[in-house]
Amino acid sequence: MTAPQSQTLDRGLRILEHLAATGSPRPVMEIATAVDLHRSITYRLLRTLEDRGFVERDDAGRFGLGLTVSVLARGVRTSLQAAANARLAPLVERFGCTGFLVVRAGDDAVTLTSVEPRDVPSHVTRRPGTRHPIGRGAPGLALLMPDPDAEHDRPELRTARATGWAVSEGEVIPGVRSLSAPVRGAAAAAAVVWTGHRDDEAELGAAVVAVARAIAADL
Repeated sequence: MTAPQSQTLDRGLRILEHLAATGSPRPVMEIATAVDLHRSITYRLLRTLEDRGFVERDDAGRFGLGLTVSVLARGVRTSLQAAANARLAPLVERFGCTGFLVVRAGDDAVTLTSVEPRDVPSHVTRRPGTRHPIGRGAPGLALLMPDPDAEHDRPELRTARATGWAVSEGEVIPGVRSLSAPVRGAAAAAAVVWTGHRDDEAELGAAVVAVARAIAADL
């Protein structure tokens, strides 16, 4: 990854990314440790973000994402989100696992939207804004599938290109299995996550590929 053009902006964005990934207000020291910054620097950045509405502070002094983030997010790739939600919903109900869409953002795979199943005993939660390095986990591999073959490609990526979908287990979240297919032309991938063994994985893979193609056709 190249060095950031603005160190202060990069630090502030790292804080926002961490808060998005955790999904709940966190104390200053925990945030500072997570983004590898001194507590005083982290606090000054949080105060600036708070003044602009990007973060909010609760009664315990912990910081979480603010309403300004939601306002900005409303205008982000709305057509892609709408298409993904509409196509993922029937898939999620049919197979009983969480469905989501990731987009490529530099060296990361970032969750843009997710759909969770109803009336199931338990399921994996995937929050929008969650990110992980591209190339790790099925969604990251799926984002790389449209790229030309390269000598350094992982064997799992070569297999994914041959089958049409990528599969991984425990690469992002321990004990969680994921399956994903690229939404070609959109730098995105449709994916599902679950825990435990499935006898219908091949059927699920074909269904995810069909959903990814349908999303691409809807754009």
